[in-house]
Amino acid sequence: MGLYEALWTAAEQRLEQCAFSGPGLGAEGVSYGALHERAGRWAAGLRALGVTPGDRVLVQAEKSVEVVVLYLATLRAGAVYVPLNTAYTAKEMAYFFADAAPTVAVLPAPEALAGAPSEAHSEPGEEVCLRLTLEALAARLDEETEGLAPVARSPEDLAAILYTSGTTGRSKGAMLSHGNLLSNAEALRTLWGWARDDVLVHSLPIYHVHGLFVALHCAMLEPSEVRFLPRFSPEAVLEALPGATVFMGVPTHYVRLLDAPELTAQAAAGMRLWVSGSAPLRPETHEAFEARTGQKILERYGMSEAGMITSNPLEGARLPGTVGFVLPEGEVRLRSEAGAAVPEGAVGVLEIRGPNVFSGYWRQPEKTAESFRDGWFITGDMAQIDETGRVSIVGRHKDLVISGGLNVYPREVESVLDTLPGIEESAVFGVPHRDFGEAVVAAVVLKEDAYPGDGATLAALREALAAFKVPKALFPLATLPRNTMGKVQKNQLRADYAETFSERAAP
Repeated sequence: MGLYEALWTAAEQRLEQCAFSGPGLGAEGVSYGALHERAGRWAAGLRALGVTPGDRVLVQAEKSVEVVVLYLATLRAGAVYVPLNTAYTAKEMAYFFADAAPTVAVLPAPEALAGAPSEAHSEPGEEVCLRLTLEALAARLDEETEGLAPVARSPEDLAAILYTSGTTGRSKGAMLSHGNLLSNAEALRTLWGWARDDVLVHSLPIYHVHGLFVALHCAMLEPSEVRFLPRFSPEAVLEALPGATVFMGVPTHYVRLLDAPELTAQAAAGMRLWVSGSAPLRPETHEAFEARTGQKILERYGMSEAGMITSNPLEGARLPGTVGFVLPEGEVRLRSEAGAAVPEGAVGVLEIRGPNVFSGYWRQPEKTAESFRDGWFITGDMAQIDETGRVSIVGRHKDLVISGGLNVYPREVESVLDTLPGIEESAVFGVPHRDFGEAVVAAVVLKEDAYPGDGATLAALREALAAFKVPKALFPLATLPRNTMGKVQKNQLRADYAETFSERAAP
């Protein structure tokens, strides 16, 4: 069974059930019947625009119910959905266009289309890509009066491509099948005790696993109501809590909720489940939230290549600093970097396999081969597994920084920094930050006579990189610390600047 078929089968039983409510959606919200009826017409419209099964539909658009409809329509048409972070710059987007070769691309604003003709190809045989804003595409697709019957898809068929940052700066497209996404959603729905009377407060973006797949698939498979907020703010979430039962957020969201005095045990009394993911949740945040509300946050662990991998239990101990147990039908093991088994209780590289694990990276067979060992996917995360099977993530392979729940690979930022005036070389790394979990910062060796200043350098970075990748501080050094092999010692830099954003460092 394909993912869309499963979502449609669930919705057929409760077409009058409210699917989405919230700002701008009216008193009644949007029913599941209306959601899927529009998705059917949009699927027909995509087919009329030349989208055939297996074609890519690339979407960089602000969060809205229309984006969800487009996602469903893409699945219903048998095509492949490619969501992209709305913060990506035009320079970054050029790579995704070339790599994904979409048939239709949705861009956030008319100015993003500048220099890109809406329907054109310059060479015989070159991909034709229709580029439109979501508003313009919706106007076209809403002209359809008849829906397209769902295209049959097998569990092995490709459903989505999620781009992840690469350590060399080249993003990799994780290929997720219908079976990957559906198995993950069904496992989470069972593990987290999802019920039809649940109401999810949704304040996450919908261009990555957490907001698009984990949150929406759980609700849609029941189906149950989603209170759809355009973006996160403590005020909006707290206003949406009465009558709600589930919230999913990143650690930054919980830190900001704790800053709001309105978050009380009474305000949270109707909630049965608070889920955190996308970055490590600090034990202090976990404990402060329980002290304030009387409820424990459920932390889980996942990644673009596999959706959710582990989860703390719904019933039972949710231990701060751990990410719980592997999902049903999944397997985890620890290995050394050379591939040898590690002793019980020791730290090793976490490797996984199961029905949720992706098939490989789009058009990068070499990277795919490097990422698997004997059928196990090498996550690159360092972990421990106790005698009960509970997993704790203790570090990350290489130098990945997770800031506000978003992945930043230092090499990508360094490759831009090192081309800027006055920069001899740079080292980008993460340091603790109360709000973001980690903040991106950079140590830089300067050519003093040519350096235009921090302001000009950061402005140049903002033109080339998404805002979340831009360092929050630059530290000038005479030389970068290196070991005897000449490798930059980022562990030393992290230790040297660990207190940068702490209260003790504040003036």
